[in-house]
Amino acid sequence: MNADLPTTIPAYLERLKHALDGCDPALAQDALYDAEDYLRSELAANPHKSEAEVIAAVAGSYGAPDEVADIYRDTEVKVQTALRPPAPTPRKSAAGRFFGVLTDPHTYGSLFYMLLAMATGTIYFTWVVTGASLSVGLAVLIIGIPFVILFIGATRILALVEGRIVEVMLGERMPRRPLYSDKSLPVLQRIGAMFTDPRTWGTMLYFLMMLPLGVTYFTVAVTLLAVGVAFIAWPFAWWFGNPEYINVDLGWIDPASPWAWPLSIAIGVLLVFATLHLVRFVGRMHGKLAKAMLVSSRAY
Repeated sequence: MNADLPTTIPAYLERLKHALDGCDPALAQDALYDAEDYLRSELAANPHKSEAEVIAAVAGSYGAPDEVADIYRDTEVKVQTALRPPAPTPRKSAAGRFFGVLTDPHTYGSLFYMLLAMATGTIYFTWVVTGASLSVGLAVLIIGIPFVILFIGATRILALVEGRIVEVMLGERMPRRPLYSDKSLPVLQRIGAMFTDPRTWGTMLYFLMMLPLGVTYFTVAVTLLAVGVAFIAWPFAWWFGNPEYINVDLGWIDPASPWAWPLSIAIGVLLVFATLHLVRFVGRMHGKLAKAMLVSSRAY
């Protein structure tokens, strides 16, 4: 087995990357980061050994690239199974599937994300616009270069934060580690890799998009739910309140007609449940968008 082991850390990581072909790119990014961090820590702890000797020494405990890939796949299945919320009971009828959205945990995660997105979108948009503007403005000064590097690095860290929010609320597997980089390369080459990494610019574009998306998500969710609840509550407000102070013009519905009250409640209930279906769909689609723009294609 030792004869088949890579002799350098970059070669080990490259073989691990190929062994992870076909798995979730977020999982691949985490596995590559962990492997490099572990191998370089062992190399630093044993400065008298070469990379080949360190790799051979840890092969028994950490594993060869193919073994590490299999361990991560198996562990991911177990973790996802343990963390997955109980699946709602399958509904056979159309009515059961329509109203069953109320028991799906993903519905509420998506709803919370849509309500939160306006705040996070504003923060992300402000961060990118302010950072990019200052980077351009300071480019002619000596402090411009370190500022740009700091801005890019902080943006990549902020992408991990957004990834955790997306994974917790929307259920989409996102990276839990930064993108690994070859620390054997010179500092200038590693800095240049940040600027040539498509994920850097994809993250900035995602952050810019989050402001209009966040405003749209918040507006749609709040408006539709408020209208639905208003239809449900209106008959009760009319019945228990003072009709002369309830000035509601519903056009084709006569508020003084009792037959209109069940109709109003039915419209409100249907609108609320339809909104929950829309919210769950939006959450699923946004999770895929975040995965496409925040996870680097170089990780797999």
